[in-house]
Amino acid sequence: MLCRVLPGLMSIFLVGGWSSYAMDSSSSVNAEDGWKLAIETKDVAIYSRPGADSRLKEFRAIGPIDAPTGAVHAVIDDFVNYPKFMPCTTECRLIKRDGDSIVGYQRLSPKICADRDYTLRVWKKSWPVSDGFVFMSHWTTANELGPAEKKGVVRVKICDGGWLLEPDGATKTRATYSVYTDSGGVIPAFIANRASQTGISRLFAALRKQVKNPKYAAHQL
Repeated sequence: MLCRVLPGLMSIFLVGGWSSYAMDSSSSVNAEDGWKLAIETKDVAIYSRPGADSRLKEFRAIGPIDAPTGAVHAVIDDFVNYPKFMPCTTECRLIKRDGDSIVGYQRLSPKICADRDYTLRVWKKSWPVSDGFVFMSHWTTANELGPAEKKGVVRVKICDGGWLLEPDGATKTRATYSVYTDSGGVIPAFIANRASQTGISRLFAALRKQVKNPKYAAHQL
């Protein structure tokens, strides 16, 4: 399993300014914007559209999680513990806090290809609504701020993404995950795109399982 989409799973921290990608990290999947349904199950609907280079696709996934947005956000925010519960993740390290953003390093160990690594800068914002809080995040690559490239590890050069967590009543979350990334190496685009769909499904499954951990109970309200 390529786990190509997992770079999107990083902690999220507040910043005042947002890029055009962050502003588009919404729950919208309008066909007029190029989105097409790729696969739909009872757990998640995954949409795709051509990326900037037309080979790799941008993905947006929408699915329910049986927990309040605060608890789901706490799981996503617990990035230093990703190696314990996120597929393929072997290392997560905080590089620095920089103003209202955070810089973090992550290394993945897929089974069918060489390790991948990258450094991301991550931001977040949140606001109250009638039945809870909405949490929104955005990240982009910041490899120049992290460790140098390592022999035998492929450096991911492109990774833009975001989470949008919206209350679906007081005890459930409507989660939207957006990502556009290039895993690097010589993996054909059609294989990488196919692996992304599988990886997104595994990502949602990992969140649903981890959010049941009692350590996140304080974030239920």
